[in-house]
Amino acid sequence: MLGGVRITSALVDPALLDLPWSTPLAEWPAEHLVALPQGISRHIVRFVRLAGHVYAFKETRERIAEREYDLLRALERIDFPSVEAVAIVADRQTEDGEALESVLITRHLQFSLPYRALFSRTLRPETMGRLLDALAALIVRMHLTGFFWGDCSLSNTLFRRDAGAFAAYLVDAETGALHTALSNGQRGEDLEIARVNIFGEALDLQAAGLLHDSIDPEVVCEEVVQRYERLWHEISYEQQVEREARHDIEGRIRRLNDLGFDVAEVAMSTIADGRYLVRPKVVDAGHHHRRLLRLTGLDAEENQARKLLNDLDAYRAESDLTDEQQAAHRWLTEVFEPVVRAVPAHLRRKLEPQELFAQIIEHKWLLSEQAGRDVGMGPAMQSFLSDVLVHRPDEQAVLGVEVNTLS
Repeated sequence: MLGGVRITSALVDPALLDLPWSTPLAEWPAEHLVALPQGISRHIVRFVRLAGHVYAFKETRERIAEREYDLLRALERIDFPSVEAVAIVADRQTEDGEALESVLITRHLQFSLPYRALFSRTLRPETMGRLLDALAALIVRMHLTGFFWGDCSLSNTLFRRDAGAFAAYLVDAETGALHTALSNGQRGEDLEIARVNIFGEALDLQAAGLLHDSIDPEVVCEEVVQRYERLWHEISYEQQVEREARHDIEGRIRRLNDLGFDVAEVAMSTIADGRYLVRPKVVDAGHHHRRLLRLTGLDAEENQARKLLNDLDAYRAESDLTDEQQAAHRWLTEVFEPVVRAVPAHLRRKLEPQELFAQIIEHKWLLSEQAGRDVGMGPAMQSFLSDVLVHRPDEQAVLGVEVNTLS
């Protein structure tokens, strides 16, 4: 029921008008909702399916909704890893004329999970480490962008599998602010907030029996800060280079590329004894992601892109193709697409295609190591489907499954 609500939307979908806006979000009937794993939130959040897509609806004050909507749209324009803002619904009221909070609508990120949903059993130390690496990389990237989060936490982050690691996405931006650049004080404040929030989240996991006995919540919250500082140092420190060792500059740029960061320019100045002082200007993460997208049109996470590019480069060498674009087209049509198409329909919801291919590559390497020879893509794929994938849970968004159908 539309009533007198006001909708500001980047989504042109008349189905928005038919939703029960005069009802508090907590009381919406199950027929409008889908059941998805949900993180801890201070707001009422529900997931709704419209035209085959799932959206997150969050009740909040109108001013906060408008500010977060604008911030998320700004982050989207600079290709920052965050959820996509879709609409704001304001001026809501009940049938009796009682005012209701506004609703911010964002598009749900498929194949993503809140950190608690990743673990139905005890959280292992190596899994926690991968989560903290992903969160630290996200915070570094946002600080390079000039974004102050103001509420860094695992709860405000979604995670997607990324070829053995995780990729992190910002979910909640209501406390954030986008600047031209951040001061050391602003970065330090964000890190202190992260330290406090993650300590509380680790205690919560421990109380629920989901934290391994060897993991200390106090160590966890310090770890994310240490990982951030190591990564920030690598991308920002000034390096002294001997005049005869200019290849060290190229080596520094290659290391940054390997970490997934692009370098726009290198600032150099001469110092005593004929040495150079070198500082690269790192502009953004996503070095491998952008190269894969340019060559193949595939949109992948950074580690996925790295593995797919390695396979593409090996295919190019084996095929003796000098033209990179031609090799990429042939690899896409002769290797990647046949593998993805070979997955039975009932297994395709378990992993997204790029993660599926990356895991098959890893599985092929393991089988080849065991056999002492290259087992080939076909046998590796069949082994992965029958021995690994069939036992994996579905990680795609549960589209079309009503709340009351799930136990």
